[in-house]
Amino acid sequence: MAIRINPRFIDDLNRYGAEDVQLCYHCGDCTAVCTHSDEIFNFPRKSMRRLQMGLERKIETTLEPWLCYYCGTCSDQCPREADPGETMMSLRRWLISRYDFTGIARQFFKSIVTEILAVIGIALLTGLFLFYYGYTQGSITVYDGDGAFLPSSFIHKFDLLVGLVLAVFLIINAFRMWYFIMIKGTSFNIPWWLYIKYIFTLPWHFLTQKRYAECEIKNEAKIHMPWIVHLGLMLGYVIMLLLVMVFIEKLQYGPEIDWRVHIFGYLATVGLVIGTIYFIRNRFNKTKYVQYKKSHSTDWVFITMLFFIVLTGIAQHVFHRTGLLELANYIYIIHLMFVVPWLLRMPFSKWSHLVYRPLAMYLAAIQRDVITKREVISESLSISVK
Repeated sequence: MAIRINPRFIDDLNRYGAEDVQLCYHCGDCTAVCTHSDEIFNFPRKSMRRLQMGLERKIETTLEPWLCYYCGTCSDQCPREADPGETMMSLRRWLISRYDFTGIARQFFKSIVTEILAVIGIALLTGLFLFYYGYTQGSITVYDGDGAFLPSSFIHKFDLLVGLVLAVFLIINAFRMWYFIMIKGTSFNIPWWLYIKYIFTLPWHFLTQKRYAECEIKNEAKIHMPWIVHLGLMLGYVIMLLLVMVFIEKLQYGPEIDWRVHIFGYLATVGLVIGTIYFIRNRFNKTKYVQYKKSHSTDWVFITMLFFIVLTGIAQHVFHRTGLLELANYIYIIHLMFVVPWLLRMPFSKWSHLVYRPLAMYLAAIQRDVITKREVISESLSISVK
């Protein structure tokens, strides 16, 4: 079968953040120092080579960019300053755009103006809708219960609708990822029972980000700080999302505090505050970790919006609990004007790593099982022939 080559692939990837791919001369130092590279999943050198050769379809069907957690060791060790870690990050952005059936991700990654206009447009529509509903259904001076401006029962339905839209896009895109990798990119049959055997890897990697924690093993570091902060940030917004989607009525009750749910909200807030400050600080101070030396425009949109979500969320909570109900309602609308576009851009942005990462670990475990068994059988047949 003919191999399709795209000679403009490198130029196209520049829009996704890759800048120094042509400097690579394939010495293999990056692969040698990578904690996660092995004989089955060999990277980043293989991906760099395929990129230089324009093998777009080969990269589209591989898991290797997702198995890289961009600890930065490969970029630090590169004698040519080709920055393979950033290239792998750029490939993940490109893959997100390939999984996305709408084409929105491609537009966001290639144009900061398009992304910002989309965010502003959704934010304004959200604000106008909430103001209209609030003023026609209740009073701005009432926070919850009878006559509330934005009653929790309404917010619960609104959140579920946004969550449903989010889930539809993510499920379709995740299915496309599976199809590209396990159907188009796999030349051997996958037994169906392996999908059941390794299903535990999905929640395990989702909740622990364990492979990121292993990035510093070769450097003999006891704690990989980027992993700790990344995990705290991820768990923070996952917990907060769960609380808002399921327990919004208990969260909005008050001004008394229901510690059964609010304690989790406070812990999530701590993780979000620390995480956002940490990432913003490192993106301005680019000297400590190589992975923060270059920031794509979508990274800034992500972390900036999250910062204002956290800030307005805290302000809304404080105003509500101190009895400033009118101000709390206004801040609540501003808060949701950040939350809704931030959530809806998830399938088309870096935030979708939340789904693609654990899915990649799951599919890699299945592939590794099949490949290992095939190699054992092949070796046994070779020995028997001799």
